[in-house]
Amino acid sequence: MRTERRKERNRDHYYWLTAFLAARGAQTRTCRAVAAFIAFCGVIPFALAFGSDTAHGPWDRWVAVVGGVAAFVMAAVWLRGRWPSRIASELCVVVGSVYTAIATLIQGDPVVGLLGSTAFAIVGGFIALFHSMRLLMFMWVVGGATILVLAVRIAQTYPALAVCGALLVALVNAFVVFACRTLLRSINNELMFEDVEPLTSLLTRDAFAEKVATLMSSRGRGGDRYLMVAVVNLDSFSLLQDMAGVTAANRARVAVGQGLRETVRRVAVLAHVEDAEFYIADVLTSDDPSPFVERVRATVASSPSRLTASIGVVSTPLSPLAGQPPYDVLNEVLDIATAAMREARLSGGNKVHQVLSPPLTVLDRPAGGYWADEESA
Repeated sequence: MRTERRKERNRDHYYWLTAFLAARGAQTRTCRAVAAFIAFCGVIPFALAFGSDTAHGPWDRWVAVVGGVAAFVMAAVWLRGRWPSRIASELCVVVGSVYTAIATLIQGDPVVGLLGSTAFAIVGGFIALFHSMRLLMFMWVVGGATILVLAVRIAQTYPALAVCGALLVALVNAFVVFACRTLLRSINNELMFEDVEPLTSLLTRDAFAEKVATLMSSRGRGGDRYLMVAVVNLDSFSLLQDMAGVTAANRARVAVGQGLRETVRRVAVLAHVEDAEFYIADVLTSDDPSPFVERVRATVASSPSRLTASIGVVSTPLSPLAGQPPYDVLNEVLDIATAAMREARLSGGNKVHQVLSPPLTVLDRPAGGYWADEESA
């Protein structure tokens, strides 16, 4: 039990929280918020160095200028079209921690520096949400040493202010980290409650079945509609994992999941059911799913990992399925789609195998889905 708790504390949450934000359309807003915090934290020391009455030497001003430029570069990283990699995020954290320490220590008035050290709370909150406890401990060491040095300087004139100020800043930092870790646990509990696969923030198989059953029931009446179910399997995924490691494989799955989420319609049902396998279900007005499936194949191929996908897809009319057990229908359709996917893989991968209007054994049952002897049993 202690080992599991230690692993949980040291686990980096960057990729699965990235997927969680993407699933809720919050990545862009989060990027802008992080960029704004970084930019403001870089502007404040620059403004103090050149706009305050406290004496500053040339070296202090150069440090403020270099730090301000670095802050704007890091902010630009978060404003790019793509979400930053974990390494880029960790680099921003390390540079931000060191620059915050330097910017507060070069202040001529240590009280001003102690006030500025509250910026460690922003860095700590970000680490608590996205990264591991090891990185948080690094920030606390840097921040604690900075606060201690500033408190010693203040204590030479105002001992009580030094003690109270240092304790207040430390408490603010501890509270922000505590609040962010509590929020992280709440998000994790929500993922478990919603039957969402943590890494990609996509549905699990059971949740997929439930959503598809609801989709079939709500769209099965009126009009010429077709149930489309696709099984997407990543080619050479095990080879990628063996050669590049688990982290690269996780990054590939997150990227593919995010790309599929952006490709499918909002009403479509998308799940990540195995390491290299995704399910997609939707209701179409045409019996030809080729345009949609080709977009899916192109999306996988254009992901940063450059993996390809073997796809098996089934399209079947919805109207004959009315009154049939939706879970039985889905299980049979998934079996057919999986077999089609395997045929696509045997053909060399990066291919699509379609099965249109297959004969379903579930349709041989009476309306309601049970034979007479099954009811009596």
